[in-house]
Amino acid sequence: MNIALWIVASALALAFLAAGLMKISQPQEKLAASGMGWAEDFNSGAVKAIGLAEVLGALGLILPAVTGIATFLVPVAATGLAVVMVGAIITHIKRGEKQAVVINAVLGALALFVAVGRFGPVPF
Repeated sequence: MNIALWIVASALALAFLAAGLMKISQPQEKLAASGMGWAEDFNSGAVKAIGLAEVLGALGLILPAVTGIATFLVPVAATGLAVVMVGAIITHIKRGEKQAVVINAVLGALALFVAVGRFGPVPF
């Protein structure tokens, strides 16, 4: 189970780090033009804040576990990312973007898997 949690946490960290860095580094208009139409529904600061939450969540999935410092942050980060995905699901449902809802639901479920696993049977 520990190996499965590491694999899922690592995959999530890579996905959220990439997505978050893209939201932080690119202008809102470019994000909207590149297929992230939801960015039009938010101001630039909110898009950057979402990106920052994703980057911090990605780092929180890995760094505490690798360093052995404040390992309780791993399930907290996973829970935070699951909450971000709930917000994403709500946004995509409102916009009628069914494919994005599925992707966000899968990412959210994986984040919950890590949270439950690390809070419960396989803590650090």
